[in-house]
Amino acid sequence: MINGDDMEVLITQLKAMNEGIKRVADAVAPDVEPEILSQYTAFKVYSVSGRQCVKGIAEPDPVRMKELKGIDDIIIKLRGNTEQFLGGLPCNNVLLYGPRGTGKSSAIKSLLNEYGKKGLRMIEMERDALMHLFDIGDLIRVRSEKFVIFCDDLAFEEEESSYRQLKAVLEGGLEIKPGNMIIYATSNRRHLMPERAEDNMPVFKGGELHPADTLEEKLSLSDRFGLRLGFFNFNMETYLRIVRNYATLRKIDVAHDVLEQQAMQWSLEHGNYSGRTARQFIDDLEGRIGMEKPQGLKRRM
Repeated sequence: MINGDDMEVLITQLKAMNEGIKRVADAVAPDVEPEILSQYTAFKVYSVSGRQCVKGIAEPDPVRMKELKGIDDIIIKLRGNTEQFLGGLPCNNVLLYGPRGTGKSSAIKSLLNEYGKKGLRMIEMERDALMHLFDIGDLIRVRSEKFVIFCDDLAFEEEESSYRQLKAVLEGGLEIKPGNMIIYATSNRRHLMPERAEDNMPVFKGGELHPADTLEEKLSLSDRFGLRLGFFNFNMETYLRIVRNYATLRKIDVAHDVLEQQAMQWSLEHGNYSGRTARQFIDDLEGRIGMEKPQGLKRRM
């Protein structure tokens, strides 16, 4: 048996051990200080050992809406929904879906640069950190600013369960998200989950006899985004319009025929006409010219 003195020693040792474990945990994943929300306009949330971590982003992507061409109708709808949100009016969570490189992420990130001075803030959340959505909601609920939760390149596999957390926050859970929080997500998949031909077959592998129920489960997540905006592949003319717009914004003095000829060659080498390809071409062109005339160009603001 353990006598009284030995018990006190054991308790003291256990307390010291707990304190040591806590110090290690705090070092790896420190407690979130609410004051951080006053120090930045953009943030990143990630998960370490099941604990949420919030990091301020000192230099957010400076992309502006004037850089985005070929998606004018989408920008109008995205701006309208965001202005409703900032005005405290009814608005919708937004899903932007479509091919890679068409401007989905840039469209969302540009909102921070357009409306940051009006109180808009942006919190990027990795998929693995979605378990902390309600924790983030509690953290920002008392703030006067409006927070966009930005989920980039969002997609789930069938065996994952984390998407249910997102479903509950979007709609369906007993606890509602704060009025100053909205979710904007991008995905290459329209319904965020893989869809297969067998989803519409009467019998599944493994004995599933109700394919309609399984299909409903897959569709139910995207349905919770009230505003779903589809992006599509650009044609050659749109691609060249994006190139010309970038050249104008960056004050690149190159003859139009030379600019378009080099842009087309670049697109052939990269296999598409996407906005990302156009920006990468302009980055390369501006860099090459800058090597020849280091004082002759200005970087974009």
